Order: sequence, then structure tokens, then C-alpha cells
Amino acid sequence: MNFKRMSFKRLRLFTAMVTGIFISVASDNMALAASMSLGNVLSDTMVRKDVQSIRERRYEDLVEQHTDFSCGAAALATVLKYAYGRTEITENDVLAGMLEVSDPEVVRQRGFSLLDLKRYVETNGYRGRGYEVAPDTLDEISIPVIVLLDLEGYKHFVVMKKARGDRIYVGDPALGNRMMSRDDFMAAWNNIIFAVVGEGYDRYTVLLDPRQPLTAHRLQDVFSPAPRDQLIDFGFRHAELF
Repeated sequence: MNFKRMSFKRLRLFTAMVTGIFISVASDNMALAASMSLGNVLSDTMVRKDVQSIRERRYEDLVEQHTDFSCGAAALATVLKYAYGRTEITENDVLAGMLEVSDPEVVRQRGFSLLDLKRYVETNGYRGRGYEVAPDTLDEISIPVIVLLDLEGYKHFVVMKKARGDRIYVGDPALGNRMMSRDDFMAAWNNIIFAVVGEGYDRYTVLLDPRQPLTAHRLQDVFSPAPRDQLIDFGFRHAELF
């Protein structure tokens, strides 16, 4: 019992420390990177650790959309910025450029189309190519591509980074970086991919090596304050250990 009480105190201390870290680096839903200093961890030492808000991690290496109809612009900006080194490009840049090569009235009613994306990239010296892909060859796609998903009637452009096993890694301009099950992806996808082809492509783009998304369970695995069975002893329910 004494051991458990001591472990629980450490767990509570750890939770408070992590909570304080996240509060200190995020304010008003803004993602602010910061560094944390830990003194007296070892005698006469100071440890510095970079920390990242959950929101910042969610949109890491991804251009976030800021309007209801700009998912295509944000997805395209993501590919150009992180796969073609166009570090200066923004969602607004692509949005303005796409409006110049599309029908504004159609965009207001239906949003942008793959044809609008194609026209825009070709005005910037790239080639835009759409391909119909057999579901069983999805894992063979070796570059980040843009796909259109039908999410319960809502048509939404996202960046498909890679497919591995039963998981599809997606850069979603609205929801952030996430994984979809293959079944869910296939149910929403129309078997079409849109690829940007041109000079300056980075074969080692970070888009092809996405980090695992954060979950409470993965955080527990990383920091290991207490094993699962011990957490249950402390009063946690199975449902809280996802």
C-alpha cells in the first residue's frame, strides 16, 4: 500500500507538470513552441527540453484551412510547401491564384474542383495529373497526393501521405494530421488521386514520414508514469486508457 501511495503521488505530480507545460505553451488556441528547463534533475545540471502544444503537433507540416471552401487550396499549399520547398507559400496565395483560373460563382456554390487545382499548378510551372487508382495498389503510391473524400455528403480535399497496412495517413486541412482506417478511407474515396509533378521535388519530404498522432494511451507509453494495471488500481477505468 505504501508503494502504491507513493506511485500515485508521483503520477499526480507528473500530471500536474505536464498540464502546466501545455498551459504555458498554448493560449487562446494558438500553437506556441517553447522550451522547458528542468533544474536539479541531476546534481549541478540543467536539462532543456523543447515542448510542443497538442494543436501545434496536430498541424505539424500541414497548412490549415481557414474558410469553408479552401480545403483544396490548403492541401495544395501543403504539397508545394513541404514537398517542393515553397516555404513562402500560404493558403491565401493559393486561394487567390485558384480564383483567377476558376469561375468564382461556381466556387461559391460548389467549392473548387480538381480541374481548378490543375489549372493553378500549371500556371506555376508544375504539371497536375489526375489518376484513377485500383484500391489494391494504394500502398505503391510513393509521393504525397491530394484526394477528394466524401465525408457523409461533405466533399473534402486532403493530402494522402502514405498507406501502410490497415492505416492511411492523411493531412486534413480542417482536422489536422490523422490516421484513417483503410475501410473508412475506401468508403469515402472516389479512387482518384491528384499528383503535382515538377522540378524541385524533395524525395525525402516530411510528408512521406508522418509521426504517429498523439493519444492519451501513447503518452502513457512514452512517459511511463505507471503501468496499465497499476492505473486501474488507482481508480482509472478501462475506457479512460484508450
